[in-house]
Amino acid sequence: MADQNPAIVPEAPEQPAGPSKSELKKRAKAAEKEKKAAEKAAKQAEIAQQQAANEVDYSTELYGALPLNQSQTRSRRERSQISVLSERDGETVLVRARVQTSRAKSSKLLFLNLRQRTHSVQAVLSSDPEKVSKQMVKWASGIADESIVLVEGLVKKSPIAIQGATVSDVEIHVKQIHLISGIEGRLPFSLEDASRPETDIESSEAQFNRVLIDTRLNNRVIDLRTQTNQAVFKIQAAIGDLFREYLSGNGFIEIHSPKLQGAATESGASVFKVSYFKGTAYLAQSPQLAKQMAIAADFERVYEIGPVFRAEDSNTYRHMTEFIGLDLEMTIEEHYHEVMEMLDGLFLSIFRGLREKYQHEIQTVRKQFPHDEFKWREGPEGTLRLTHREAVQMLIDDGVEIGITEDMNTENERRLGRLVKAKYDTDYFIIDKFPMDIRPFYTMPDPEDPTVSNSYDFFMRGEEILSGAQRIHDPKLLSEKMRSKGVDPESMKSYVDAFRMGCAPHGGGGIGLERVLMLFLKLNNIRRASLFPRDPKRLDP
Repeated sequence: MADQNPAIVPEAPEQPAGPSKSELKKRAKAAEKEKKAAEKAAKQAEIAQQQAANEVDYSTELYGALPLNQSQTRSRRERSQISVLSERDGETVLVRARVQTSRAKSSKLLFLNLRQRTHSVQAVLSSDPEKVSKQMVKWASGIADESIVLVEGLVKKSPIAIQGATVSDVEIHVKQIHLISGIEGRLPFSLEDASRPETDIESSEAQFNRVLIDTRLNNRVIDLRTQTNQAVFKIQAAIGDLFREYLSGNGFIEIHSPKLQGAATESGASVFKVSYFKGTAYLAQSPQLAKQMAIAADFERVYEIGPVFRAEDSNTYRHMTEFIGLDLEMTIEEHYHEVMEMLDGLFLSIFRGLREKYQHEIQTVRKQFPHDEFKWREGPEGTLRLTHREAVQMLIDDGVEIGITEDMNTENERRLGRLVKAKYDTDYFIIDKFPMDIRPFYTMPDPEDPTVSNSYDFFMRGEEILSGAQRIHDPKLLSEKMRSKGVDPESMKSYVDAFRMGCAPHGGGGIGLERVLMLFLKLNNIRRASLFPRDPKRLDP
């Protein structure tokens, strides 16, 4: 029998209300707007595509990256130096240079500052129908600073001096530009920041980036590219050239002594020990022994330019563990002042040579390291000479507490330099007759006062740059002095034996190349005067 009760039908869930008319209108309006925007973008893209297709790049052969140079070809075409472009007005030149900076003024105009060593010039690249395309300008605008490029262009006189270029009276109007070598990654600092004078950083209200010396040395290859450093090391090379030129002209010959030795030259506390097969060797603290032995071998006058090693844990602005020594030794006819006068003539020749031939480099350095011009006495009175006693007395008179025979520390040397400059108006002077107690064992004592030695130091801006003396050439006296300094003559038997067969009286001196350079240019830190400096905390790069 069928169920007579009616079936219960569940209620249908309420349907959400549809969008209102205003919402539908709003959606339709937004969709229409999107449709128009898409149509507009598509049309613009089509126009741009057509324009690009119509705009032929007629400069494709005039720019771009060159293939890796594997010495495939050799055109022998002359490459010009930026330094002489002022003399090439109206000529087409080919220049390889680094891009120091670039400024795109528009899609049609680009300015480049091209650099070679200490010289730079402005190059202009502007679009020109059938000659320089917009694509060429755009590509050149993307060349990274410090990239190396090969540029061909016309040298033209500039109506006004160009700021920021050392060759400021001409510019290169670029016809071709090719990339020889680009850079990978980012530069650790800009060369503009690395070239800025410290005085500008401290005095300017602008926020400049200061490049610290450790950052520079950690990235030395980049740091060395600055025009300041290019000038510094050109002057360093010049000092070596002038040293050789003067001594060769005075009858000296260059020698090359070994840097591995069987015994310490001076103090064992400041010598590097190295393993030498089954024994021990020492890195030479100076070519002192070899120079003297060369004199005993009748070489008469010798000089050497070479590395010197000092195992001194001195982390100062003026010390390094390895530096370049300029050393000389010569026979004496009558008096050790013959040697001192030869050294004085050498320094005066170097100073004059730098002043006469390297003014461009000196002025380049002065832009970043402002300093008073180095002064020396050039009149008939000659170079200022003081005895050690006279020099110490000047300090005592100025209020310094120091014994009359006491050695001067760095602070007192610099103070003496200021006193000498104020009184005698010279940055360069000589101190003679040092106390025997503070000189090496091979120094000849004064004939009248054995507590004083026939030795001298030369100073620049109040800092020692040369130490020298008459050497002991008598084997008995030499052995006696060695023992008094705690050195066993048997440990240096070959050296002492060199004098047993007869040796002429002689003397000499040793100069620190980097210290001379630092003080002449007032670089304030000797590491700036060393290509890749070595100190107790640095062995790399």
